[in-house]
Amino acid sequence: MSMIQVTDKAVSEIKRIQASDATATDSMLRVMVVGGGCSGMSYKLGFDKEPIAATDKIFEKDGIKIVCDSKSFLYLSGIELDFTDGLNGTGFVFNNPNAKRTCGCGNSFSA
Repeated sequence: MSMIQVTDKAVSEIKRIQASDATATDSMLRVMVVGGGCSGMSYKLGFDKEPIAATDKIFEKDGIKIVCDSKSFLYLSGIELDFTDGLNGTGFVFNNPNAKRTCGCGNSFSA
């Protein structure tokens, strides 16, 4: 099974958010794909304290738990979640080898 890779920079940012947001403390990071965006599908990130479903995929890096539902994982298997804070913008970046096409902003894709 492929995984969802998370860069060290993304882990640092996730930990920073968890430390500064009481609702995110002790939460898992849920990674999802939802319909929408210019290319048909969009990435969605959020902190989740809900129980994990039996079909969820779970990954861990440096104490951060990443959870993905099985339907989204079909599109996210093998991705790398990164964080950028450069001149072109700040935010999480999805490097998705499954994407056939992405929009200019990088927030949506088609597979």
